[in-house]
Amino acid sequence: MLQATHVAKAFDGTPVLRDISLQVEKGETVAIIGRSGSGKSTLLRCLNSLERADGGTITIDGEALVQDGVYAAPAARRALCLKMGYVFQSFNLFPHMSVLRNLTEAQRCVLRRDKKTAEAKARELLKKVGLADRESAYPYQLSGGQQQRVAIARALALDPEILCFDEPTSALDPELTQEVLSVIRGLAAEGATMIVVTHEMAFAREVADRVIYMAEGVIVAEGAPAAVFSDERVRAFARTE
Repeated sequence: MLQATHVAKAFDGTPVLRDISLQVEKGETVAIIGRSGSGKSTLLRCLNSLERADGGTITIDGEALVQDGVYAAPAARRALCLKMGYVFQSFNLFPHMSVLRNLTEAQRCVLRRDKKTAEAKARELLKKVGLADRESAYPYQLSGGQQQRVAIARALALDPEILCFDEPTSALDPELTQEVLSVIRGLAAEGATMIVVTHEMAFAREVADRVIYMAEGVIVAEGAPAAVFSDERVRAFARTE
């Protein structure tokens, strides 16, 4: 479904991603772990075209988003990016919009859905994430965990083929963290295709089909959770988390 080959990225001449190659299959949950600064979030942002890769190839459903460092034309690029949903670490909800409108705005502007259809989709997703009674609330009236669940519902509202999470619980306390991880577990159980950058080692062990451990801009270990967490380098990292 998604394949990245020899992806590279540098900031101000400092390499952040060094020759990264990976693939994600339909229905697979892939967890990306590693220390801060290892390149995890930059990789996710390059896969979503939120950052421009300096080199390499990224394909989605066999279509090239970037080929040997050259990006697809704007219209094709937008169409491919719509296949990927993104949930940010800091929620990024529109503070001046109600929960319901946060979920309907992109549906109406991007997918051109009518108001009735967009609101029906939004309410279905709010029920899914346990917030059916909060559609009239504004972000400041919600807990951090509730805001992140709204952000997940908003990403799902555009019907992405792949859902990406960038440290979705790093800004939350332990109780709220479990609220959000419960929603992600449910999506995994339903067969959603997901890439999750996370520092939650227990979640990566229990939910991911495959774990990728990054260090200094390269993939150091990759495979089934049991195999990756038995790697001495990963065990040393996990003990510090």
